[in-house]
Amino acid sequence: MLSASLILLVLMGSRQAQGLFLSPINTATQIGIVPLSLALALGHFFWGFIQPIAGWIADKYGSRRVLVAGILLYSTGLILTTFSKNAPVLIFSLGFISAIGAGAASFSVLIGSVNQHVPENKRGLAAGIINAGSSLGQFIFAPLSQFFITSYGWQGAMLIVSAIAAITAVLVIPLSNKQLASEKALNISQQGLRSTIFPAFRNKSYILLHMGFFTCGFHIAFLSTHLPGEVQLCGQSATVASWALGIIGLSNVVGSLTIGWLTQFFRSKFLLAIMYGSRALLIFVYLLVPKTELTFFLFSIGLGFTWLATVPPTANIVGKLFGVRYLSTLFGLTLVTHQIGAFLGAYLGGIVIETFGSFHVMWYADAALAIFAALLCLPITESLPRYIERTPRNDSHRLNS
Repeated sequence: MLSASLILLVLMGSRQAQGLFLSPINTATQIGIVPLSLALALGHFFWGFIQPIAGWIADKYGSRRVLVAGILLYSTGLILTTFSKNAPVLIFSLGFISAIGAGAASFSVLIGSVNQHVPENKRGLAAGIINAGSSLGQFIFAPLSQFFITSYGWQGAMLIVSAIAAITAVLVIPLSNKQLASEKALNISQQGLRSTIFPAFRNKSYILLHMGFFTCGFHIAFLSTHLPGEVQLCGQSATVASWALGIIGLSNVVGSLTIGWLTQFFRSKFLLAIMYGSRALLIFVYLLVPKTELTFFLFSIGLGFTWLATVPPTANIVGKLFGVRYLSTLFGLTLVTHQIGAFLGAYLGGIVIETFGSFHVMWYADAALAIFAALLCLPITESLPRYIERTPRNDSHRLNS
């Protein structure tokens, strides 16, 4: 869990801070905000697209080679980005190469690998601990990236981040490269991948999970890409933007651990519904209040608590529905849907600001989708947490207490 958390700390932390590079790259290259938004949007999509493929390879052959290849590919993509002088080259390096690499060494492979050695009632907590690494990385890399950009320019900053990312390849060593010793304990132990995937997409709960996760991707990508621009529109400095992103990450460390722990006691679908609903409420409050530094910091704390805290309950539901033999693949497929939403959140944000000069349309769309996602979670069929199942139904003393 520690190794997986540290890998996500660097890769996801640095990716979540890429919105800070938008303005410096545009100033240096004059590529334009819309093409730059498209590059980051495609990056979100390919990051998700590769996850089930990387998950399938890891499920079949082991995780170590997949993770090392992903880390090195991500680092290479960042290096190539520094040579980008036009939109096609930038899209290829930042939107494709680095995104594919980061996706191959991300949630689906890491959580799938660790969860094969964690008791079922602890998997949500384990996912929360792993996820907390990515959130802590955002807290570290948002202000750190801004410092690198200010001190060494955007190209120097990108090269430094690339070097840090490459070093994380050594963290792959402690991660298991084998499947569970006894597959008889798995719910789908005797099934092949094909006979697992097709029934999964006929499962109503799995489809609803995808639809809710789409909204999560839209929300996160819009904010991670365009929150610095929103801060600038409100007359605040780039430092406020970097600290706002950092606070989101720090707050999500608490959120991920809390939500992961709560999956032991409450149905994950209710936790998801509450988190999605809270996002809509926060957005409506944000739109009504003055846009000061304190507003952005408080807004970031609220948003950060649920930022990527949706990952543990989502992975937990997938594991409950289908077991862990192909968890990397099936959870990876939900991340594809998540990143389709992310593509739209990042790209449409660029179009909206270019067309209307503000992000108001995006804020209202984000809030509406969050409400819709909260409602979609309620019909999901999910078994009770093991902790609740072990409580005797006829124990009057325990019921009274």
